[in-house]
Amino acid sequence: DVVRAAKLCDYSCVKGCMVIEPNGYAIWEKMKEILDKKFKELGHVNVQMPLLIPESMLEKEGELVNGFAPEVAWVTMGGSKQLDERLAIRPTSETMFSDYYSAHVKRPTSETLFSDYYSSVLKSYKDLPMKYNQWCSVLRWEKETRPFLRSREFLWQEGHTIHSSEEEAKKEANQMIEVYNWFHNEILAIPSIM
Repeated sequence: DVVRAAKLCDYSCVKGCMVIEPNGYAIWEKMKEILDKKFKELGHVNVQMPLLIPESMLEKEGELVNGFAPEVAWVTMGGSKQLDERLAIRPTSETMFSDYYSAHVKRPTSETLFSDYYSSVLKSYKDLPMKYNQWCSVLRWEKETRPFLRSREFLWQEGHTIHSSEEEAKKEANQMIEVYNWFHNEILAIPSIM
């Protein structure tokens, strides 16, 4: 009742999906503005990954696909033509980031040089760290939905980074936990436990 009275969102003709109204979207924009500024101060840059993920690529993720399998929505037709391979509508982007970071990787052999088996994105260890962030929406075919708590399509932020060492990666993860904790406590006034 409060959400509807404040005109934050309304139900749409698509079951489980909501229309985020101007008041609700203004809150999202402000949250995004604050976090985006903080991310950029820490060296992150924004990218946009494709909405559609080939089934064969999603299946490579093993546990990830098993966790999302009941919630994945599939595209099977393009126009009036049956697709050769089903395409998942993005439930999350780990698969796409992994593919992007490792695109065109040559497998090392005894005759290849270090530089021969890096991706077209990552040319050298000197390119590290790579700190990418994405603002997008994702779709998960939830059985039970509630506006802003659990809907099928929702606005989303996700960061994916690669580093030269496990120590550097852990430092980054801990730093981002601190950022989210700061945001929850200081900006949203929501207590959080780390």
